Amino acid sequence: MTAAGTRSVWVVTDGKPGMENQCLGLAEALVTAGDRSGGASAAFGPPAVKRIAPRFPWSSLPPQFWVAPLLAPGGSGDRLTPPWPDILIATGRQTVAPALAIRKASGGRTFCVQIQNPVFGRDRFDLLAVPAHDRITGANVIECRGALHRVTPAKLAAEADRFRATLTRLPRPLVAVLIGGSNRQYRMTEAVTRKLAADLKALCGHHGAGLAVTASRRTGADNEAILHAALADCPAYLWDGTGDNPYFGLLGLADAIAVTADSVSMVSEACATGKPVYVIGLDGGSAKFERFHAGLRDAGITRPFDGTLETWSYDPPNDTAAVAAEIIRRLDAR
Repeated sequence: MTAAGTRSVWVVTDGKPGMENQCLGLAEALVTAGDRSGGASAAFGPPAVKRIAPRFPWSSLPPQFWVAPLLAPGGSGDRLTPPWPDILIATGRQTVAPALAIRKASGGRTFCVQIQNPVFGRDRFDLLAVPAHDRITGANVIECRGALHRVTPAKLAAEADRFRATLTRLPRPLVAVLIGGSNRQYRMTEAVTRKLAADLKALCGHHGAGLAVTASRRTGADNEAILHAALADCPAYLWDGTGDNPYFGLLGLADAIAVTADSVSMVSEACATGKPVYVIGLDGGSAKFERFHAGLRDAGITRPFDGTLETWSYDPPNDTAAVAAEIIRRLDAR
């Protein structure tokens, strides 16, 4: 408990932005859910972010072989020292052993939450928030349709206001295009990019749509050049990576969203808006990704992108709030 009488929260990650944002989204949802619940564990403080960078040999070992894991963080990362937090939210393989060590060092007082499958020590965490497509069950498991995130109506409204002037020249309907790229499961090839560019041009030509496009580091310079050239005569805004990131502003202002299939996080964030979400296919894939996408398609949340534009509605998934509520329920039952 902090001096202000709130429960202390740590977010422990290896610094990867996508994974850290899932932890931060849950920590922020705890504050909101706690304020609403009025329960014994209702008050939560802002999270302290601990980014660890394990030294050798810990960095090269799976978590079950870590000896004295609290000594693992090196000089380039944050140290993990008492006082221990009331709530610890972690994600990533390198956080598993330190999180369990903190739970043990606190005498079980620290409530440990691991986002995604820790592989090791599953039954030793107080709660696991895992994607349904991982097919993990247990008394301490809560399944999520997709990735946890920081998307809320208030955040979307605020970011929409910030970037409204930037996009006001574009016609409606406005389509936000969120482009990832190649990873271990998917490949964004030149052929895929050229087809995407043609489909986006069709949106402008056949539907009078405006485009607000953001790419990622994984998109690749060659693919970005293809998109820039193809959309040069279209009513389009393509973020060049400079200045403030308009990502949440695009989600807030868009009438529909098209997002590449490679990122569970981006697809989940798009679906949290309640707006029509089209999934852009890439080469490759995996059984887990297909289960994830099939679940959203079958629920009427997403549709494949083919250059056409329709409207539909659905109840947006709210996994982040559901996990926060489950944490509070379990804390109050202690």
